Amino acid sequence: MSVAISASSTSPTLSGLASGMDWTTIINEMVAAEQAPETQMKAQQTTLNNKGTAYTTIGTDLTTLQKDVTTLKNPSFFKSRTASSSSSVASATAATGTPLGTYSFDISTLATDASWHGASAAANPLSSTDDLSNVTVADAGFATPVTAGTFTINGQQISIASTDTLQSVINQLNGVAGVTAAYDSSTDQITLSSSSQIVLGNANDTSNFLQAAQLYNGNEVNDTSTGGGYSITSASALGGINLDSTLSSSNLATAITGDSTGAGQFEINGVAINYNTSTDTINSVLQAINDSAAGVTATFDASNNQIQLTNKSTGNVGITMQDVTGTFLAATGLSGGHLVQGTDLEYTVNGSGTQTSHSNTIDAGTAGITGLSVTALGKGTASITVASDTSSIAAAIQSFVTDYNAAQSYISSQTASTTDSAGTVTAGTLTGDINVEGIADQLRQLTDAAPSGLAGGVRSLNDLGVASNGKDNTLAVDSTALNSALTANLSAIQQLFTDPTNGLATKLNSYLTNTTGSKGVLATQEASFTTQSTQIGTSITNLQNQITQNETNLQNEFVSMEQAISSINTQKQYLTDFFNDPTSTSAAPTTANTSSSSSSSTSTS
Repeated sequence: MSVAISASSTSPTLSGLASGMDWTTIINEMVAAEQAPETQMKAQQTTLNNKGTAYTTIGTDLTTLQKDVTTLKNPSFFKSRTASSSSSVASATAATGTPLGTYSFDISTLATDASWHGASAAANPLSSTDDLSNVTVADAGFATPVTAGTFTINGQQISIASTDTLQSVINQLNGVAGVTAAYDSSTDQITLSSSSQIVLGNANDTSNFLQAAQLYNGNEVNDTSTGGGYSITSASALGGINLDSTLSSSNLATAITGDSTGAGQFEINGVAINYNTSTDTINSVLQAINDSAAGVTATFDASNNQIQLTNKSTGNVGITMQDVTGTFLAATGLSGGHLVQGTDLEYTVNGSGTQTSHSNTIDAGTAGITGLSVTALGKGTASITVASDTSSIAAAIQSFVTDYNAAQSYISSQTASTTDSAGTVTAGTLTGDINVEGIADQLRQLTDAAPSGLAGGVRSLNDLGVASNGKDNTLAVDSTALNSALTANLSAIQQLFTDPTNGLATKLNSYLTNTTGSKGVLATQEASFTTQSTQIGTSITNLQNQITQNETNLQNEFVSMEQAISSINTQKQYLTDFFNDPTSTSAAPTTANTSSSSSSSTSTS
């Protein structure tokens, strides 16, 4: 039996079938030996990457710290103010630099907005005659549509359906004991009369007829003293405007017109509003007014069938309007309405003469106090106190200390070495890194410094209650001491941080800018780590490619050897089988003799 081995048959199970040699193991051991440098290079690459990550984190921490420093470097920050009010009459805010002090505001009149009330009864009446037989409940032009159901008068329940005529409803009302009901087309109102008091409604009513007919809030008359009895008349004309139908179908007593295409335009406070009678509705036009720069809010008062315009700003400011093309303002009753004037705010400051403002907010332009804004909330007197915003300054200093400690703590964690229970020392990622250790030292020196040339009772952070905790590079804050210093020596604290030459924040900001900048030590070292890591990665790839090629060459050579040995073994086995076969020796001579005889015979012939 023979086994053929080809170059594709290189699995470990065929290794040494012909030679008896475990050459797969030999190849694996040779590959492993060649891979030894790769393990070391990967370890170096990991170290470089870890250092790069640590440098990035330090850069992030220092950038955060610099934001705090930038705040404390700004002299205006130390002029931030708070404003408090002694009463609910007014609230106040104060901008940076507002003069310190207490100001008394006496508010006598609040500012209110002006409004324009359009003329009421602008819609067609329910009917042109007193007979409502041709007007169904569903089609009646009430300002508020009537819902089907039941309602009650004098305890008697009356049913109403959307298909009923209004005349049939009037007839049912006349059927109530002691009640007479009638519709007057000249006023577009319903009147209920009785010799005794009329009781409207019941908790179980399901129809809103009494509300839609404006009888609940109607005009009630008691003439029993003169023998006239009681009566209730609709509060106003009942015909309502169809707000969501096109302008041409809005049920207005006077139709809205436009040009030949139905397009129209009017102005409110000089702002043009366009409409089209065929496509727009009253609601869409009101929305267009609200969305415009006219400065008013337009609403529809269903109870009075009128449109109202209310100024978005307060004060004694009027509202102007005019139809330009078409009759929208005239037809809706707006141009026939009247102005309800707004009022201006009236107040005094520290007993001065009366001042006015269109708005309920008093600013520097009206009160004359730079940076102070007071909002009047009611009538009366309020004392407004403007003080330094020491709480914000204390919070900024605390934020600086917190972020400073975060940066120093991280640097310490990366440069420190650790020792386990067996005494084995493990170096930190950045142990011995003079650049990082230098950053920690420089930060400490800058914060510990007592700048020269500064006046006042504050010469260093220690005077603010900010000092080293005595254990490491971090700082601790004594909040009580800090607040006391801010109250007593705010100007000196400002100079400590903001002096343009020697200020702590000034010098820290300059150092941090240089350190975290594109040419600073952090960026330079990070770029170096990246370059080295990339180079090692390239070397690893090249080594892997070489090892793979060597492995392939070795496999091919061993396979060739196996093939050669297998061929030799096959020939050897053939010869062995041949010489051990008893018939093989006789067969060969017979063949030779036969050939000889043939040759002899041929020769004889």
